[in-house]
Amino acid sequence: MFRNSVYAFATILLFLASCNTSENKSPQKNSPMKNLFHDPHSFAIPSEAVITHLSWDAVVDFENKSIEGIARYTIANKTGTDRIRFDTRDLIIQKVTIGKEEKETSFEMGDEQEFLGQALTVSIAPKTEFVNIYYKSKPAAAAVQWLSPQQTADKSHPYLFTQSQAILARTWIPIQDSPGIRFSYDARVKVPAGMLSLMSASNPREKNETGVYRYEMKQPIPAYLMALVIGDVVFKPIDERTGVYAEKSRIDAARWEFEDMDEMLRAAEELYGPYRWDRYDVIVLPPSFPFGGMENPRLTFATPTILAGDRSLTSLIAHEMAHSWSGNLVTNATWNDFWLNEGFTTYFEKRIMEKVYGADYAKMLWALSYQDLQSDLKDLKEDGMWNDTKLKLNLKGRNPDDGMTNIAYDKGSLFLLHIERITGRERFDRFLKNYFSDNAFKSMTTEAFLEYLNAHLINGDSVLAAQINAEEWIYEPGLPEDHPVVKTDRFEKVEESIKAWLGGTPAQDLPASKWTTHEWLHFLRKMPANLSKEQMNELDQAFHFSESGNSEILAEWFQLAIAHRYEAAYPRLKAFLIQVGRRKFLKPLYEALAKTPEGLKMAREIYKEARPNYHSVSYETIDEILDWKPSESPN
Repeated sequence: MFRNSVYAFATILLFLASCNTSENKSPQKNSPMKNLFHDPHSFAIPSEAVITHLSWDAVVDFENKSIEGIARYTIANKTGTDRIRFDTRDLIIQKVTIGKEEKETSFEMGDEQEFLGQALTVSIAPKTEFVNIYYKSKPAAAAVQWLSPQQTADKSHPYLFTQSQAILARTWIPIQDSPGIRFSYDARVKVPAGMLSLMSASNPREKNETGVYRYEMKQPIPAYLMALVIGDVVFKPIDERTGVYAEKSRIDAARWEFEDMDEMLRAAEELYGPYRWDRYDVIVLPPSFPFGGMENPRLTFATPTILAGDRSLTSLIAHEMAHSWSGNLVTNATWNDFWLNEGFTTYFEKRIMEKVYGADYAKMLWALSYQDLQSDLKDLKEDGMWNDTKLKLNLKGRNPDDGMTNIAYDKGSLFLLHIERITGRERFDRFLKNYFSDNAFKSMTTEAFLEYLNAHLINGDSVLAAQINAEEWIYEPGLPEDHPVVKTDRFEKVEESIKAWLGGTPAQDLPASKWTTHEWLHFLRKMPANLSKEQMNELDQAFHFSESGNSEILAEWFQLAIAHRYEAAYPRLKAFLIQVGRRKFLKPLYEALAKTPEGLKMAREIYKEARPNYHSVSYETIDEILDWKPSESPN
């Protein structure tokens, strides 16, 4: 356990700068600007030749489930090298040309590597400025989900969406797929008539007759923020900078649910500086979307599971919006530094929610976050993955999705809350505002962040450095003993209600009529492990949990139902698992079912029907839980 000051540690970092072989050793000073780091999840060699702009021209073929395109790159040949490397996975490379004159050049496909795909090495000349890759995606491209009309809300047209994070952009565009490589882009996309196409760029508001749409993203972004969605969707504005896209049957509900989006954006700017991406719009996707949200610039992708009808789940919008600063603006250089994206964003999200909805509301979010963190710490320890509870990870040879646990989000944000409480909120806010401004549109490693922390906050104060104790928070597993814990009177009152119910007060007489989603989640999480079927039935009859329209409450209730074998909830559980593709809900529910032979049998029966509705990000996780073989899936 390291106990030295950050100041001393930063000195050691400079000595280690020449040892660029380990993911846990630091780069040279000012690495955010020099890109002097190694990304173990990309074949690209940006120190030799790197992309700076993409002009993408594509035709989307729904019938054959394929994207055929030309990726035209402007490159910087830094060393006069005769090659440039791209990342690909399951792509058909048809030909490659160089220069504006499109001179055909040779290329080589490397050996297939698990998770990573294949390196595409293109022959270039020292003065080559343009590389043009003609290619075609395969139907099974992991980033792309092709949906039939029946899998959408309106059931009128097919639908397509991509999910590029972490390293799936390479499955639909040959690209340098590293979060440390940024580029601007423009695009021209041809789609079937009657559908609207959108990207993480400037977007149309309505369909046109030609089915050809053009886009521009002037601000440089990493590949994982490339995004495409095509469907029968419409747009409604919220204010001059914000709006929402959704299928027609959902647009009014979505517009109402996200009414406070403009207020959130203003709150975010008051905290940490101007919004740099022009517009902030959200699109509500079909239920198979594997995440709660994805922070694609200018167009957040959102799950329909947050449409609760009472605006109680909109902290997810605050989270994705916060990524416009932490992640999209200042980006983790590699997936080993993932906490720099999600820890900062989770902290920022709660600050936005506090500013819009008040301190009591934010305290409940902090308390639930701490519960999630404790659960992940316990699970990772039991699974022999204790090293994955560090903030700085070493994911070399592993799928970067392995690092996308609550550790990055909740331990990372708790670390920042710890610093805030030591330095005072006003001082820490000035630090964060300057951090985002000074490092805008740059990549950040953990070690470079420590240098910035020392230079701009600690400033040689050894006492403050010892109090912050950054080395233990970042490089050691688990939590330091002096970690903060946020408590809230509202949760204490919930616990009093639980005691009253267990003491004989009927469930229907509990003072719960004005509880928020967060209080209901705490109520369910604090239930004892030995409830009888009669008690489960009483709760269900009083509060109608099995019929709830709130996905967060439903998912928590289903875990309780599985643990207590409350079979009355099983039909709705089955329907939920078939309809919803959000991995956050699927993973714990399938894990809970798999703990017993009868539960495993039921899980596998449900999964056979549900799996075709899931995105690869979700079904690859559930395949592992259920030991599912591809041969078991229906054709």
